Amino acid sequence: MTMTNNAKPAADPATDESRKTVKRDALMAIEKQWQKDWEERAVFELDMPEDDSVAPEMLHDKHPKWMGTFPFPYMNGVLHLGHAFSVSKIEFAAGWERLKGKRALFPFGFHVTGMPIKAAADKIARELEMFGPEFAIPGENEGELEDQMEEMTVDGAPKAGGNFRSKKSKVAAKTGNKKYQFQIMQDQGMSNAEIAKFADPENWLKHYPPIAIDDLKAMGCKIDWRRSFLTTDHNPYYDSFAQWQFNRLREMGKIKFGKRYTIWSAKDGQPCMDHDRQSGEGLGSQDYTCIKMQVLGWSPEAEAVASAIPELAGKKIYLVAATLRPETMYGQTNCFVGTKLEYGFFQSANADEVFVVTERAARNMAFQGLSPTDGQVTKLGSISGQAIVGSKVSAPLSRYSDGVYMLPMENVLATKGTGVVTSVPSDSPDDYAALRDLKKKTDFYGIKPEWVESFEPVPVISTATYGDMVAPAL
Repeated sequence: MTMTNNAKPAADPATDESRKTVKRDALMAIEKQWQKDWEERAVFELDMPEDDSVAPEMLHDKHPKWMGTFPFPYMNGVLHLGHAFSVSKIEFAAGWERLKGKRALFPFGFHVTGMPIKAAADKIARELEMFGPEFAIPGENEGELEDQMEEMTVDGAPKAGGNFRSKKSKVAAKTGNKKYQFQIMQDQGMSNAEIAKFADPENWLKHYPPIAIDDLKAMGCKIDWRRSFLTTDHNPYYDSFAQWQFNRLREMGKIKFGKRYTIWSAKDGQPCMDHDRQSGEGLGSQDYTCIKMQVLGWSPEAEAVASAIPELAGKKIYLVAATLRPETMYGQTNCFVGTKLEYGFFQSANADEVFVVTERAARNMAFQGLSPTDGQVTKLGSISGQAIVGSKVSAPLSRYSDGVYMLPMENVLATKGTGVVTSVPSDSPDDYAALRDLKKKTDFYGIKPEWVESFEPVPVISTATYGDMVAPAL
């Protein structure tokens, strides 16, 4: 009896993988072949045509031209999919105009002006101080951290016959952002020694533009790379043009130097525009009107705190509320403070005035000429919001000219306004509901009835639908 072995030979995983990508690899090979040919023949390099057969003013009629470019990308990292999407539009347009017979010029510059690069370099410098040259995070298992980094690393650029899939876990792919700058750069395959060099902003300018150029060449972009440059004085010609433009606009009275409300970097001592920020893009400044309410009488708890601070003696103390609706202040019946917040006594620009606000608010106000020294906070002491409850203050715009009381509110945010909140129950449903609740449950909230009993909503705004008491109607 003859035995036959019908078992199939074991498949070679490497061979199977290459079979899966054979069509893709063939297309990539063709792509690289012609990209190399374009570069060798300099087909995208364009100069002004020399044609003596036509008059200079008729030159472009015979040799029609077209030029397009791309908003210079920041060089604080590699180009991403958003850049690819946007550049594809101008790339398509350049190709279309070439097909129509035009001399299509596509130059490309790199943006190194502003704060993104400096901010990222400063992060590396701080992380070197915190963790040392090996970036060892205290309290973390170094081996575990390295394993996590390895799992989230993409091994270089895809190669012919390779696999385009990254090693990122699903969680890592979704969360994306790393906590530290050095972790982001480790993901790009850099050694710790290489990362340390990026504490110098100049190193970013040397490292990332060549990578961007290689990526755009791989994309097949029709760019004249002879005309590529970096902004700032790395290109004296472009820098001179920018200087000339600003000087000319200033001579024409179109621009001037001065102060305006903006997002300000206290660390760098300069404005931080939208695209200059490491985070917080799209955020703008919020204008508030501050209402100074002089303290007429402290609660017993607040009196004990204030009297223990000698710097407050003989000075006027104001609780400063921030409002977006100053036109409704005639109807103010009380004021709220956060019972869980800490407030401070801060010296104002006027020697005899002290403001009671949150630390964050005082810091913002210090950059607006409201403190003794610009940009510096002078804190004289602290007080809890709970201690302030029951204090009586003057409401300068209110109908209740004899003063209103400070009442408790648990959800006041230290990150919004000054932490001192005005209350106009005639026009704010939230204020109306809070005042009504406080009146019904004085014992529960630990307040005295006289702080709320005689204070009724005051008509301020009249509407056809809701009358002059909008909040109660709603």
